[in-house]
Amino acid sequence: MDWRYQRLPRVFARSRSMRRRVAYSLGIVRLILVPVILLAVYYLFRMSLIVDRIVSVDASVAMQAERASLVMLDAQRTERTYFLLRDQEDFKSNQQTIESLREMIESLRDVQPQEASAIEKMQAELETYLRGMQKASERVSETGQPRIDRLRGAVLSYEKDLNDILRGAHRQSRASLVRELHERTSRFDSEIAAAGNEDPVLQSISADLENSASSFLSQATELENRSWNRVVKDHDDARALVVRAEWVLGSVSLLVLLISIWVSYVLPKEVVQPLLDLKAAVDHAAAGNYEIEFDVQGKGEVAELANSVRGLIAHVREKKGDEDIPPS
Repeated sequence: MDWRYQRLPRVFARSRSMRRRVAYSLGIVRLILVPVILLAVYYLFRMSLIVDRIVSVDASVAMQAERASLVMLDAQRTERTYFLLRDQEDFKSNQQTIESLREMIESLRDVQPQEASAIEKMQAELETYLRGMQKASERVSETGQPRIDRLRGAVLSYEKDLNDILRGAHRQSRASLVRELHERTSRFDSEIAAAGNEDPVLQSISADLENSASSFLSQATELENRSWNRVVKDHDDARALVVRAEWVLGSVSLLVLLISIWVSYVLPKEVVQPLLDLKAAVDHAAAGNYEIEFDVQGKGEVAELANSVRGLIAHVREKKGDEDIPPS
């Protein structure tokens, strides 16, 4: 069979650098993972924002508002003790408690600016309470100690009521007994405070202090409830975000898996195809076909190898031609 008259294929159409082909392949493989990485970072960032808002803002404000309520109740306790005993140490303790409460409210404004209106109302009630205590201190300095007989009467009445409750305890349930004792103890506290406020001016001041404290406690309770409601809402948003992230990342990961499977079949072929073409050329030459056409394009190690193979085949063809010429 005459190879010179056979239509020979172009066994090496184009050549690119093998390094570049490998680099392109690795780049494509990495680019496939970019959507998954970006989506994961996006959802982690969103989740971190929600968690930070819960921990640093909403839950913090709720706990601070609850603590403010407890501090105000402690201030009321020292207030009643001061009206009862007229001791300046109780007054100083009350003022220190109010000062710490004022700093606490200021910190709430920095943490939760959107509650500025409620915080301003709490501050206003706190200032009103503070001015009322100062008026009470001035009035106590003028009136002196309360009448001891009224205090003794309140204590005797409390003792009598406790005895009556305990005598009938066997006919009541434990829960009912505890509730009744609690109510009587609270009433005794009010009676003792009233016994120390026999002066009409002090009674008026005490009523104003009670109103200011009640309004402050109401505002603090509402602020606490709103903050906990925001915590619940943020928690629901976080759960919805987790579900959405699972669906999105799952879908994208499945798509990336399918693309990667397809790429795993395509890229190796693109990388090794020049070598396969070159192997085909060498196989043709080994079979005696030296008329192979090389169309070498580009630069790189594969193109250099193809040129070397082409030169080798040309040399073999010339030598073969010399051997075919009969000696003269």
